[in-house]
Amino acid sequence: MMKRLHLMRALLIALAAVTMFFGTARAGWDPANEAKSERTINQFRKADPSLERFFSRAYGYAVFSDIYKGGIIFLGGGHGQGVVFEQGQPIGQSSVTMLNIGPQLGGQSFSEIIFFKDRDALVNFTNENYELSAQIAVVVVKAGMATNTDYSNGVAVFAMPNAGLMGELTVGGQKFTFEPYR
Repeated sequence: MMKRLHLMRALLIALAAVTMFFGTARAGWDPANEAKSERTINQFRKADPSLERFFSRAYGYAVFSDIYKGGIIFLGGGHGQGVVFEQGQPIGQSSVTMLNIGPQLGGQSFSEIIFFKDRDALVNFTNENYELSAQIAVVVVKAGMATNTDYSNGVAVFAMPNAGLMGELTVGGQKFTFEPYR
């Protein structure tokens, strides 16, 4: 029992260190982030052309080009940076931090786009303390998948794997922050 407690403490410390490393603050506008976001948008459009209905009709969207996620035993987490767009124009940057609990092993990188159906959904996201819980479905992008997908509570979330391998059966959530460009 004591060994297990020490192992859990070590894992929590390691996860905190990883989160601090990936969660470093970035100040102001960076054109490289926008260029990376545009490449990610093009990759999503190429992987599933039916996503165009979301890009053309959504009031806004958040693009996370690289979210890094990892887990071992019963604890895992992840972090990534992104750009938020309102009516096709970048308005700020966002970060996502994830925490998962349950059996898991491995690491991976993926891209994610969150579409906001209307102004209220985008304002809700940009007002800080926004979270996606296990109840929100994340659709893995494959050709034609967006055809059968709709908004849930004003948001639609799509993900596309980049690299890595991870096996998991977890429950968790994603917490987002937003910093407007000045």
